[in-house]
Amino acid sequence: MRPGLSFLLALLFFLGQAAGHLGDAGPPIPSPSFSTFPGVDSSSSFSSSSSSMSGSSYNGSSGSGGSVSQLFSNVTGSVDDRGTCQCSVFLPDTTFPVDRVERLEFTAHVLSQKFEKELSKVKEYVKLISVYEKKLLNLTVRIEIMEKDTISYTELDFELIKVEVKEMAKLVVQLKESFGGSSEIVDQLEVEIRNITLLVEKLETLDKNNVLAIRREIVALKTKLKECEASKGQNTPVVHPTPTPGSCGHGGVVNISKPSVVQLNWRGFSYRYGAWGRDYSPQHPNKGLYWVAPLNTDGKLLEYYRLYNTLDDLLLYVNARELRITYGQGSGTAVYNNNMYVNMYNTRNIARVNLTTNTIAVTQTLPNAAYNNRFSYANVAWQDIDFAVDENGLWVIYSTEASTGNMVISKLNDTTLQVLNTWYTKQYKPSASNAFMVCGVLYATRTLNTRTEEIFYYYNTNTGKEGKLDIVVHKMQEIVQSINYNPFDRKLYVYNDGYLLNYDLFFLQNPQ
Repeated sequence: MRPGLSFLLALLFFLGQAAGHLGDAGPPIPSPSFSTFPGVDSSSSFSSSSSSMSGSSYNGSSGSGGSVSQLFSNVTGSVDDRGTCQCSVFLPDTTFPVDRVERLEFTAHVLSQKFEKELSKVKEYVKLISVYEKKLLNLTVRIEIMEKDTISYTELDFELIKVEVKEMAKLVVQLKESFGGSSEIVDQLEVEIRNITLLVEKLETLDKNNVLAIRREIVALKTKLKECEASKGQNTPVVHPTPTPGSCGHGGVVNISKPSVVQLNWRGFSYRYGAWGRDYSPQHPNKGLYWVAPLNTDGKLLEYYRLYNTLDDLLLYVNARELRITYGQGSGTAVYNNNMYVNMYNTRNIARVNLTTNTIAVTQTLPNAAYNNRFSYANVAWQDIDFAVDENGLWVIYSTEASTGNMVISKLNDTTLQVLNTWYTKQYKPSASNAFMVCGVLYATRTLNTRTEEIFYYYNTNTGKEGKLDIVVHKMQEIVQSINYNPFDRKLYVYNDGYLLNYDLFFLQNPQ
């Protein structure tokens, strides 16, 4: 039974008792008619027809109606012209707020329905999040496999992963919109998907710059081989792209491939000067390690360098041996037979550094060599003394005051650093941008513009002849800091404003 109805029944009961007592003292009192006053609940008003009432008013506290007086005060009444008794009753302040309770019950019911609806949504979100977590775990495992094996994945693998990640990202957006508010779990899931998207893009960029680029170069080389086979019957000289490693059974360099960008050096964009390459050992030509030697930001001091056993390790910046020296100068460094050859800081001395122990094995003074930026290459400072390696061993390219700055080539004993033989050229060293040796022939480069170099000069130490060439070399950045040649893979390793590039050389098929 509702509280409002119980109260009305009690009120009627008390009024009936009061009316009975008043009836014993005189004629019956007409049943009162209650009018509703502003602020008074409508359940407190009622009326009844009866005979006339003597007197104009009565007090509910009189007679035996004491119990009634406890509930009501100032009860007054009057009889209208038709003999109907009318009373006005003011309920006390302690009256139970029935209307407010009803509104509270209704509000609680509405909130309960909303809660059940939101709870069902949360249950659905929990299921979806579990699915996304499994997908993220699957993608993480696949990426870990890709990181360990740099050759097994292809562009198709990346496309499939990107499609899956995009689908997950769309679902998360829909989830946030349907949720209609912030959720820590959904926000965290969105961040994880964004991170994995960036990781896939980074791996894809790395792969395009390396593995896929190498595959494209292989396809291009195969095409050139077919063209060479087709041109055998013609009178034009045929380029032989792959002579026997370590041999000089060719007629010299006649062309060069486009650059293959390996990566930025491991120290970053600020380290624009330096050198890199692959070690060459006549006893183990195919087992040469890779080395990267950026100079400090002053472009002069060689302090840190890294060694990698494989090209894959270099590409992924893993399994590196980072070593430190405090005496190297310039980017004319070269590595031969597990030894690094450097110009000693602020001197004309040269040194052989054992890469196994990272200690100086031998130092020697290079006779009459200019140093400390006296005759360095064009656009490159502190490279007065430039080491080179080819099929015949270790060389050094430099200038003297007696040569008036022209290039001097000396063959060195790679163990003792003693000068075995020397050749003097007519090419002014500061007008060349760099140089390298192949089969005892010096090749010098010069800058044509910000994107092009040219192999423009050669000097053959086997015959003493020199001459001009016009082989165009494309580059990625403006300045070439160093060039190193590896006799085994027939590549040039170029340090180009902090980027590591390599090129394939092409040779005449028959010696001339």
